[in-house]
Amino acid sequence: MTNEVSKPDPNHSDNARTGVTRRKMLATSAGALLGASVIGRAQGATTKTDIGDMKPHVDFSLQGKSALVTGAARGIGRAIAVALAAAGADVMGLDICAVAAPNLVYPPATADDLAATGKLVQAQKRRWIGVTADIRDMPATQAAAERAVKEFGKLDIAIANAAIQIYGPLAEMSDENWKNVIDVNLNGTANTLRAVLPHMLSRKYGRIVIIASGQGRHGFKNGSAYAASKWGVIGLMKSVAWEVGKEGITVNCVEPGLVDTALTRNPGRWKEALKEGGKQPNDQPTEQEVIAARLPQAVMGIPWMQPDEVAPAVVFLCTDAANRVSGATYDASAGDSVKYTA
Repeated sequence: MTNEVSKPDPNHSDNARTGVTRRKMLATSAGALLGASVIGRAQGATTKTDIGDMKPHVDFSLQGKSALVTGAARGIGRAIAVALAAAGADVMGLDICAVAAPNLVYPPATADDLAATGKLVQAQKRRWIGVTADIRDMPATQAAAERAVKEFGKLDIAIANAAIQIYGPLAEMSDENWKNVIDVNLNGTANTLRAVLPHMLSRKYGRIVIIASGQGRHGFKNGSAYAASKWGVIGLMKSVAWEVGKEGITVNCVEPGLVDTALTRNPGRWKEALKEGGKQPNDQPTEQEVIAARLPQAVMGIPWMQPDEVAPAVVFLCTDAANRVSGATYDASAGDSVKYTA
């Protein structure tokens, strides 16, 4: 049997002089870091062959962690709050519990909705704090983060989920509608991160997940404000991930496809879904019409996802198993992401 370590590489005379093979050089931390400088100085490679931390990173538990979830009263936010609790985290749920903007085509979340989320979290034997606040209000958002730190002892996780959606062609969109969508979805998300980051930076630990959207990965007719806001939070995520990457904090996005929530289960959104399917909607489209229009486009054969099908991707990104995942976009879209160009 040929001894690969002692056999010189005939294609590299420097290797022949030093007895360093390419395979061994790449398998040692010294070789990987010093490369040609090791060869040039005619130094032997190190004998260490285990690169970095070889401990298996398979801890998917959030036991002992604490989390803040915005838009937690219902839908995806509720599903995430409950999933985090099921994984072991204590949860603060924040929601405006009121009309976030005029011209929304779906009813607002209520204080009762937020309380119902709290009961589901507590059913997992985890602590719950419900907070009624508007993420556009920076002092209120900061106060929520400070309360979470005070009552939980620390804040490990932040999920920036709260968002609104208003439809309309850009040329016809009012200043009010445009500003409300951008202010909630983009500025409110930035506020959330600005409120939690000081607490994470002081401990050099944190997991931040922003809920973007498939519409942040492609254009959406009559949805320019929403698509722009969701593209924006992806850029925000990547920038912040770079800023805090050396501080033990990861920042990522999850992009759901169409999910069965109050934001999508309404005639206004169904009309847009019918248009996407090439159908001309009437004033009161039925669920069956929308399902029929969407199924030919559905990669996995379902018209829309359920909120609890998005939550597992978020939980994973909050665990220590994902401690080397940052600046990433995770699509939870029932296959719709096959249509994205990048």
